[in-house]
Amino acid sequence: MGLTKTEIFTPQQNRIADLAKAFAHPARVAILQLLVKKKACVCGDLVDELPLAQATVSQHLKELKRIGIIKGEINPPRVCYCINEVVWNEARQVFGAVLDTFEPAAACC
Repeated sequence: MGLTKTEIFTPQQNRIADLAKAFAHPARVAILQLLVKKKACVCGDLVDELPLAQATVSQHLKELKRIGIIKGEINPPRVCYCINEVVWNEARQVFGAVLDTFEPAAACC
C-alpha cells in the first residue's frame, strides 16, 4: 500500500480530513442522522433501523467511533452508540471556520 503523505500536512489539516470522513459516505451520514434524531443512545441493532447489512453497519460504526464523532459502550449482548457532543461541536466549529474563509472574487472563471 502506498504512502498517504498525511505527514506533510498539519495536524489541523489531518483532523479536518478525518472529521470529513465521518460525512464522506451516505451510510455514515444515515447513521449520524439516526443518532441525532433519537437524541439518546441507541442500544441494540441499528440494522433494524437502516437498509444495510450488519457487516456494513458495523464497519461504518467502527470508522465513526475511530474518528470520535460517536461513542459507544459494548456490554454484550447489547451495544449502545450516541453522538459524542465534544467531537460533534469540534466538527461544527472546524467546518464553519473553513467555509467562512471563502470570499467570492470579483471576477472568477
